[in-house]
Amino acid sequence: MHIKSFFSFSLFILIGSSAFCQQADATKYAQFINTAALKKHLTILASDSLEGRETGTIGQRKAADYIQRQFKKMGLQKPQNINGYEQFFPLLKDSMVASNLSINGATLLWGTDYYSPLMFNETNRFQSDKLVFAGYGIDDRNYSDYTNLDVKGKVVLLINGKLKKELSKNDMGETTNWNNSKKIKTAFEKGAVGVLMIEPFTEKISAATMSRNKKTNRYFPDASVEKNAINYAIISHQTGKSIIGDDFDNIIQTATKGYSLNEIVKAWSLPLQYNYTINHDTIYASNVLGVVEGSDKKNEYVFLTAHYDHLGMKDGKVYNGADDDGSGTVTVLQMAEAFAKAKKDGKGPRRTMVFMTVSGEEKGLWGSEYYSDHPIYPLEKTTVDLNTDMIGRVDTERKTADTLNYVYVVGHDKISSELPLINEAVNNKHTKLVLDYKFDDPNDPNRIYYRSDHYNFARKGIPVLFFYDGMLKSDYHKTTDDIEFINWPLFEKRAQMIFYTAWEIANRNDQLKRDKPLPSGSE
Repeated sequence: MHIKSFFSFSLFILIGSSAFCQQADATKYAQFINTAALKKHLTILASDSLEGRETGTIGQRKAADYIQRQFKKMGLQKPQNINGYEQFFPLLKDSMVASNLSINGATLLWGTDYYSPLMFNETNRFQSDKLVFAGYGIDDRNYSDYTNLDVKGKVVLLINGKLKKELSKNDMGETTNWNNSKKIKTAFEKGAVGVLMIEPFTEKISAATMSRNKKTNRYFPDASVEKNAINYAIISHQTGKSIIGDDFDNIIQTATKGYSLNEIVKAWSLPLQYNYTINHDTIYASNVLGVVEGSDKKNEYVFLTAHYDHLGMKDGKVYNGADDDGSGTVTVLQMAEAFAKAKKDGKGPRRTMVFMTVSGEEKGLWGSEYYSDHPIYPLEKTTVDLNTDMIGRVDTERKTADTLNYVYVVGHDKISSELPLINEAVNNKHTKLVLDYKFDDPNDPNRIYYRSDHYNFARKGIPVLFFYDGMLKSDYHKTTDDIEFINWPLFEKRAQMIFYTAWEIANRNDQLKRDKPLPSGSE
C-alpha cells in the first residue's frame, strides 16, 4: 500500500473507531438515566414537604439545597465566579400596608368595592374632583380613546379589556401590548393624576385576588422598584355602576365583545381621594448550577436546563408540580450523573457541561432572565441550551396509541440549521421517538416558544431546543400534577434522548453554526 494511502486509511480507521467508541460510551452512560433514579429524585422534589417549591419561599430553598447536595455528591464542580453552586438573584417582597379609596364622600371597602394591585402601585396618593371616562385607555395611531379628551388634573376611568381592532405595529411587526402598565403610563403622560379600572369579565372580587394583592414577590434585576408616576385601583362592577349609571351594562357588554369605546364621552364632577402605602423588602431566589469540565474544548459550553420552582400552596393545597417541572429537574440531575460518571472513567465530554436548574420560571422566566443578563460563562461560547420542561406525561389531545411515543420539540427551525439534524439523528439511532414540531408553528396560539427558560438563551442568539410533553389541558397547574400520574417508560426514553443529543453536541468538532435569524422579539 502506498504510504500516503496507508496513512489515509489508518486515519479513516482511527476516526471510525473513535466515533464507534463514542457511540458505545454514550449508550453505556445513558443507562444511568433510568426510571429508578428518576423516581428517587422526583419522589422527594414533588413531595408535600417542599410545599410546591414557589419562588422566594422555604420550599424553593429546600429544593435548591437538595439539588446542590446531589451535584456535590456526583462530584460536579462549582461554577466559576460564584460562591457554591447557587447564583442568587434579588426579589422584592411587597406587602400592602394600607389602602383607602373614597368617592363622592363614601369610603369604599377594600376587597369588596375595589382592590389595589401591588404591581405598578407605590406609596402615593391622588385626589381630584373630576373623573373622565377614557375607554380602554389606548392611544394608538389606528385607534385612540383620548381623541379630543382633556384629562389633565383628573382621574381617568378605564375598562381593562382588549380591543378587537388592528392596531399599529413596530418595526419588528409586533402589535403594542396595551397592558395595565402602558395604560397607566399613557394616562400619566396626558396629565391624569390617577386611574380607576373596571374588569369587564369579573363581577366580584375573589378571595384569591385579595390574597394575591396583599403580599407577593416580584423580580427586578437590581432589586429596585419599577415605578409608575401615578397609582391606580381596580373597582368592582357595583362601584362602576354607581359611578356610570344606566349606561354601565351597555359599556360592559361592548367591552366584553372588544368593540370600540372611543365614541362614549362621559365625565363626572365628584371628589375622589386615594391613599396607598406599600412596604418593600429584598429577598433572594437562586439558580443552581453544577459543572463537568470538558477536555480539549473546555472553553465552550453546553447548557442543560430545567426549572425547579412551581406554584407553591393555595388555600392549604400543595401544587407539587411533578411534571411541571419536576420531570425536567430530575432529568438534568440524572444527565449530570451520567456525564460525571463518564468523566470519572476517562470518557468525559470535550466541551464543558453546565447543568442549571433555575427558579422563577412560573413567575415570568425570572431565573433564566437573570442568568442570561448576568452570565457566568461567555454567551458567544455557549454552543446550545437544551431545556426540559414537562416530559413525564402524555398530551390529552393525542388520542391514538400510535402517537403516544412522542415528544414535542420547540426551537428546531430557529438560530442553527445543524441542531435539529443532530437531534433527529441521535433519536433515529437510539430512541425512535416521534419528534413533533407542532408548537414551533408561528401561528400556535399557546406561544410555547416564549414560555420556558430556553427563550432567554434564544433571545441572546444561542441555539436552543425545548423538550415538552404538551400536558396543557389535563393537570397543568393543578393539584393533580402528582408523581403517580407520570408515564415512567416514556419519561425515561425522552430523558435518554435528550442525553444522547447533549452527548453528540458536547463531543463534535465544531461549535454549532448560528446561521438562521433570531425569531421576532428576540434581542
